[in-house]
Amino acid sequence: MIPRGLHYTKEHEWIRLEGEAGVVGITDHAQSSLGDITFVELPAPGKCYAAGETIGTVESVKTVSEIYSPVSCEILEVNSSLNDQPELVNTDPYDKGWMIRVKIRKPDEVKKLLNAADYESFIAES
Repeated sequence: MIPRGLHYTKEHEWIRLEGEAGVVGITDHAQSSLGDITFVELPAPGKCYAAGETIGTVESVKTVSEIYSPVSCEILEVNSSLNDQPELVNTDPYDKGWMIRVKIRKPDEVKKLLNAADYESFIAES
């Protein structure tokens, strides 16, 4: 399941644009590879990151994996529901399992991300 209308990274993050802001999470492919997610560590609102920089971690029964910022951004909000229900990333990665809401600092970076068809081809080749 790869929703259209989102932008994807080769590190398996997605971003949904909302004007000058965006909502970020990890893909269904990523959560499936990780297995049952037990903990999500997210950045504090107000922090700024460059595209590709580590912004948090996801812990599962299998491993710990880093989350990367798909674009240069400022953290506006984190999904506090994941503190008590990290499994939302497994059950609903594109809706209730979103991770952060960001202010996009360099909108042109979005053009460098993959669309759904390109992401689908990328994971098929992996």
